[in-house]
Parts: sequence; C-alpha cells; structure tokens
Amino acid sequence: MNAYIFPGQGAQFVGMGLDLYEKYPLAQKMFESANKILGFPITDIMFEGTNEDLKQTKVTQPAIFLHSVILSKVMGDAFKPEMVAGHSLGEFSALVANGVLNFEDGLKLVSQRALAMQKACELQPGTMAAVLRLEDEVVEKICGETEGIVVAANYNCPGQLVISGEVDAINAACESLKAAGARRAMVLPVGGAFHSPLMKPAEEQLAAAIEATEFSAPTCPIYQNVTTMAVTDPAEIKKNLISQLTSPVKWTQSVRNMVKDGATLFTEVGPGKVLQGLVKKIEPTVEAVSAEVS
Repeated sequence: MNAYIFPGQGAQFVGMGLDLYEKYPLAQKMFESANKILGFPITDIMFEGTNEDLKQTKVTQPAIFLHSVILSKVMGDAFKPEMVAGHSLGEFSALVANGVLNFEDGLKLVSQRALAMQKACELQPGTMAAVLRLEDEVVEKICGETEGIVVAANYNCPGQLVISGEVDAINAACESLKAAGARRAMVLPVGGAFHSPLMKPAEEQLAAAIEATEFSAPTCPIYQNVTTMAVTDPAEIKKNLISQLTSPVKWTQSVRNMVKDGATLFTEVGPGKVLQGLVKKIEPTVEAVSAEVS
C-alpha cells in the first residue's frame, strides 16, 4: 500500500515551488490564489526572498503547506494515496490531500495556526531541544523530574526525540539528559515551545477556527499525530487537530502503525527529504521516496 506523507516546519528553502509555478498552469493559478487569500505575496518570499524572511512562522507554515498541496494537485491521476499522515503542520496538507479540507479552507487554517503560534510565543517565550541516542522512556522521566515546563514534543524516530518547554527548564533538562548518556541534547533555533502546554493560547484560538470550518469524509484514512491510529470520522479528525498544538507529534508510532496496516511505500510530498530519512530509521524494510511529477 502507498502511504503519502507531508513534512512540517523546517523543510523550507528559498526557491521552493518555483519549478511548479513556471511549469504548470494549475500551480500558477493556485499560487496566485494563495497570494490573495493570505493578503501578501508569499510567492515572492518563497521564490526569491531571504532565508530570514522564509523562517518567519507566518510565512514558513503556509509556504510548506502550499508546496505540498500544489505538488499533490499537479501529480493528477498519479496521486493515489491509500493512507496519509503529516508531521505537525503537514497534517493540514494531508487533510487537503485526502479530501477532508478544500484548498482555500486548509490555507486559511494554516495561516491562522501560524499567527496564533507566533502570538503564543510572544506571550510566553519557550524553546525546543533535540535529544539524540537516548531511550524515549529516559527522556520522558527526566522531563518529568525537571522543574518548570518541559515535555517530550516530537517522537521523530528511535533515538531522536525533541523536547519543548520553558527556556530555563529546557536548559536544565539538557544538562540532565547529557549526564544520563544522551549523545547530544542541543537547543534548536526555533521561535517557541511548539507541542507543549505553552501553546495553549494558540490551541484555543485555532479551535474556534477549526470548529467553524467544514470537514468532509476522507478518501482514505489519516494517521494523526495525537492518536497515531487510522482515523476517518470528520468529528474525530477535528478533535485531534485541535489537540495537536499542545500534544506531542508521535511520528515514530504513526509510521509503525501504517506499516502494521499494510504500508510498503512511503511517498513524501513537499520540500526536502526529512521524513523519508525518519521512515527508513523507523522501519528499514519499507521504501521511502519523493513525490515526482511528469
């Protein structure tokens, strides 16, 4: 079975999507429509902006979403997912790809999500850190014993877990994790404590927007970050999507469940190859490739 997977923040690069814009009239039309929906020329930043401009959350999230969704659309009949999943932000791209959200509603939600997260970061500064070569249980235990808010946020693959929380708590946890044998516990250059309790204000803001948006029945199951299981009920998909901002991204567990349910080929739709690398580390027996257009 073919599983289509969609990347999240961090996969962006200057020039992303320009080839699609220049080659496919459908892509050009969708990009121009996005500029109008967002109220600013995101294509200028994506195609020829600076890395700094592209790194702003309010730009990064819609940019990655647009690249993934437009790429899936120009694939036409070659795009035949039997199951989908997205890493964090990528879950919104996956929900457009399997018909739960239309393009316009998906982009509006992603834009609102980015602005809500930016606001939450300003309200309560936080950060994240990557922890390498330490068992998940050890990382979870140390987070629980550290003073302040610090939680496991991204279960990316075995031996790679990202923690999230208050700056002082993250720094203290990193020292304890190194002492416990982590190969690295390194603070990341991110704007806030994503997928932690510090995102509660953003979750509340986004919840209202999600509740007001129509979700349709999907064409195939989505394995959501929060539950890691196949979901097809639009009401349940909404609930999980609202919880996502303050809950961990359980990518390792999601990929394992997809494989258990029959996935043999994982096709990454969007910029970069980060998810392919993670999939190969989680389940070396499966094939992982980039989406291609003819």
